[in-house]
Amino acid sequence: MSPVIVGIVGIALLLLLFLLRMPVAFAMALVGLVGFAYLTNPGAALSLLAQDIFEQFSSYPLTVIPMFILMGTFAFASGISRRLYETSYTWVGQFRGGLTMATVIACAGFAAISGSTAATAATMGKIALPEMKKYNYDDTLATGTVAASATLGILIPPSTVLIVYGILTEESIGKLFIAGVLPGVLLSLSFVATVAILCLRNPTIGPPGAPTSWKEKLRATTGILEAIILFLLAIGGLFLGWFSPTQAGSIGAGGALIIGLVRRQLTWRTFLEAGREGLRTACMVIFIITGAVIFGHFMAVSMIPFLLADWLETLPIHPMAVMGVIVLIYFIGGFFMDSMALVVVTIPIFFPVVMKLGFDPIWFGVIVVLVAEMGVITPPVGVNVFVIKGIAPDVPLEIIFKGILPFLASLIIVTVILIFFPQIATFLPSFVSY
Repeated sequence: MSPVIVGIVGIALLLLLFLLRMPVAFAMALVGLVGFAYLTNPGAALSLLAQDIFEQFSSYPLTVIPMFILMGTFAFASGISRRLYETSYTWVGQFRGGLTMATVIACAGFAAISGSTAATAATMGKIALPEMKKYNYDDTLATGTVAASATLGILIPPSTVLIVYGILTEESIGKLFIAGVLPGVLLSLSFVATVAILCLRNPTIGPPGAPTSWKEKLRATTGILEAIILFLLAIGGLFLGWFSPTQAGSIGAGGALIIGLVRRQLTWRTFLEAGREGLRTACMVIFIITGAVIFGHFMAVSMIPFLLADWLETLPIHPMAVMGVIVLIYFIGGFFMDSMALVVVTIPIFFPVVMKLGFDPIWFGVIVVLVAEMGVITPPVGVNVFVIKGIAPDVPLEIIFKGILPFLASLIIVTVILIFFPQIATFLPSFVSY
């Protein structure tokens, strides 16, 4: 068989292994190893396997992953997420849909110190859903808001998906982080606007809460100071060039740990649980990256990415139309694959195409994350939806999926805006020199 046919068979086999629920990392490593061995020879494939595993597990740039993940787990154990929600509620809870608006704002704040969409969904769901139940919020609005708002966890820095994208494409993680700030703010505002429009159309789905005085609002604002300090230390220091990404993550994790100790909310039990959860998640991500690198070498020798890039370059259509097709493929792929798996599988194929067409790699990274966000709330995978289902077992799945539809429309609108106005993502990174 020709290398191209072998590559296509390999991709089909990989998707089959995903459907059989084989772990993503091992599926990519297995297909990559077998495919590379077939196209070269078994000795070269085994040597490459050993080299890739050693290089990834001894790679200094990969240390950024456990640091930012630990920052998120320590922040949760320190009670920062609850204080973010309480502050947001004090400011906007008296409006129609105020609790859901507070959830969006709190998710955006927690995303800025977490980097994980599932962690954000689980954390804010446990805090927000009981409150919305108490105030008789409609289940569709309540669950849909939490599931959708948690997607901000992989866009607003620090983002594990942007870290993986940066490692796979050898782009600056610092620039990718900074690029996610303005799109993250825009998406947060669009979610708040979505809630306001829904409650304007049907005021009964989001009753207003008790009004609060300005004194109470100002007093509650102290609850977000810790999150602001952590964000400014980690991401602000990264933007100003004070720290490398790994150093920023280390300082953020250390800061979250100190906050927990000062507030006396971090016990030995919660400390060990946070460390164990952070370690497990970091190991999973590093294994996935290793598998993706092995699969990427197989794709390279199959010549599929390069032939696809050459073919698309010769098509008599505008490059933006090609980008539209790529975005559509990501959107459809998100129906069946987790966001992390989708990125690591497709980047070796599409990134050379994007570079050949002259698009900005930092901008493309943000676009990929935005479309991957759609995948975590759309059926049948919809990771966030199943996380919310676990927290609210009495709410049928179809109600939660129905609730995310207006927010999915917001995601699509923001993605389209970013495609036509890439400066939203590239403006801030232009001030960063690393």
